[in-house]
Amino acid sequence: MTSGQTSGAMQKNHGSGRTGDTTGRITILMGLYDGAVHLKEQLDSFEDQTVSDWDLIVSDDGSQDSGPRMVERFAQAQRHKGRSVTLIAGQGRGFSANFLSMLANLPQGTQWAALSDQDDVWLPHRLELGQRMLSGIPEDRPALFGSATWIVEEDLSSRVPSPRFKRPPGFRNALVQSIAGGNTMLLNRAGVDLARAAAAKVLEADTVPVTHDWWLYQIISGAGGEVVRSEEPTLLYRQHGGNLHGSNRGVRASLYRLKQVFNGELARWTARNSRALRTCCDWLSPENQALQEQFASLRSLHMVSRIRSFRQMGLYRQGRVGQAVLWLAAALGRL
Repeated sequence: MTSGQTSGAMQKNHGSGRTGDTTGRITILMGLYDGAVHLKEQLDSFEDQTVSDWDLIVSDDGSQDSGPRMVERFAQAQRHKGRSVTLIAGQGRGFSANFLSMLANLPQGTQWAALSDQDDVWLPHRLELGQRMLSGIPEDRPALFGSATWIVEEDLSSRVPSPRFKRPPGFRNALVQSIAGGNTMLLNRAGVDLARAAAAKVLEADTVPVTHDWWLYQIISGAGGEVVRSEEPTLLYRQHGGNLHGSNRGVRASLYRLKQVFNGELARWTARNSRALRTCCDWLSPENQALQEQFASLRSLHMVSRIRSFRQMGLYRQGRVGQAVLWLAAALGRL
């Protein structure tokens, strides 16, 4: 994703056709599962947004706590402010399938879709920044916004910036790395249309990827869409014992990535993502279809051929350590 330190650079026309703007209603999608302990702070941060034209869909994946009742009370309060808050039942197939189901069932004509976790706190400019940075992109071109975050303790103390990424976004990066959390993502209308159709096909084929946000990066970039990353944090990313995925920062994270290589977890993740992408291959550009197939067959090659093929593909991760781990995985046939 390209850096968003100066928003003016993203206001230019990226292609033919009418460019998007910063108007239109935003649909926020939140996955919920036993999240009552931190839910109020997240809901309150929606109300504090500088963009007030939003609705909320919450898909509860089987909570046993008071979270669903909190959402119902929030819905009553928002009704008087002209906002719709809808609580639906999830599929009970995990958080990735839960978000894909929400995407697949978005109404036709949805103008913007923002993804949200249940336990973060959005900064007031979260939605405004995303809309502004996607505003110069042709309205018929799928686009995805994501950003850096402030990594915080459970009590929201000790702000630490998430890793900064210097290399540009693209499908060659997306195949091997997710560079923005779903909790920061915003899709424009064309991005919503693409995600809706592709998510429905993935769910029907039961090829759910490892994470919905990584898959969104892959499908939008693979289809030739625009992926924009801002290095300006847009939320407080709360770290606690219930996190399914951590902050991806520091020595511990680097050691964990090495462990993923040697225990085969990285290979299982990429294989699962490849199955999801193969389901959606009709939406990929011809060049990226070929790249995806080459990547999927990488592990079947002998070591010398595998390294040669990997070099030709030009796949990359952000950061020197990440790139070194990627080369190691390729050499060992564990990618």
